Amino acid sequence: MSAPAVEKVRAAVTAVGHYLPEKVLTNADLEKMVDTNDEWIRTRTGIRERRILEKGATSDLGAGALKALLTNRGIGADELDMIIVATVTPDMFFPSTSCVIQEKVGAKNAWGFDLSAACSGFLYALVTGAKFVESGAAKKVAVVGADKMSAITDYTDRNTCILFGDAGAAVLLEPAGEDTGIIDHRLYCDGSGGPYLYMSGGGSLNPPTHETVDKKMHTLYQDGKAVFKVAVIGMADVSAEILEKNNLTGADVAYLVPHQANLRIIDACRERMGLDPSKVMINIDKYGNTTAATIPLCLSEWWEAGKLRKGDMLVLSSFGAGYTWGAILLKWSMEAPAR
Repeated sequence: MSAPAVEKVRAAVTAVGHYLPEKVLTNADLEKMVDTNDEWIRTRTGIRERRILEKGATSDLGAGALKALLTNRGIGADELDMIIVATVTPDMFFPSTSCVIQEKVGAKNAWGFDLSAACSGFLYALVTGAKFVESGAAKKVAVVGADKMSAITDYTDRNTCILFGDAGAAVLLEPAGEDTGIIDHRLYCDGSGGPYLYMSGGGSLNPPTHETVDKKMHTLYQDGKAVFKVAVIGMADVSAEILEKNNLTGADVAYLVPHQANLRIIDACRERMGLDPSKVMINIDKYGNTTAATIPLCLSEWWEAGKLRKGDMLVLSSFGAGYTWGAILLKWSMEAPAR
């Protein structure tokens, strides 16, 4: 006799949480710092303001988000099995930011690590965490997306300083109790895109020296036009691909949850999927590009507002430095919060 087929365990999002710094940096504030103006920023990016963490580090953003998640789930930190942190602005090279967050929230039974994939970091980390749940190796995996982008932003560069903000957000993955959870994913990278979006200083290639600091090698560089061209195509293509692969259309999607890099990129992705604007999660106007935090921040805010319903089909989509890009098909598992 052949062995009975083993039903695959899916990983479901069972809790969300986010943390935002109090300081708001508006377009009007930036007008006083660099040669730019509110209209120029809004028409090209969709951003009106962003949050800045004045004191603290990425771990504070991530720990704040994780504490909110634990409260929403109604569990203690000691119940977590793993903490995966997606970030390009770790507190330091080592120990990992996941270790720092583990200590700050008291998750004494969890192990973890950091994952670097820039703006696609959260998707990479979510798929990684899901594999631990699907295999049975872990029951409760916290996936944190957090970045203090203000720490690596050059506020004399008008092309990049208008884009970024600071935030932390997190989701909890657990075995799905029914037909919900992460259904599919498509993840890609192309290292030939490295010269167009990077931070060259601080690593083993260019260790910190007076020269690297003077040359501003410890802040990010972006060739905006080059990145925009490939990001528009990459995000739109992979979002359409994951629907086609699963025999779905835009009509089956409750929300597109895109990385919040640029409103024009988001619109191109939406149009490729044939979605009405009401089916797209957008908060770039309030927070700018918070890198690994953008997608979980959208999920947390929409859930808190009661806009997400159990069974909603979501497409999570991103494009970032590397180049890295991808999409995840997710059937929402959580009930709306009690009012």
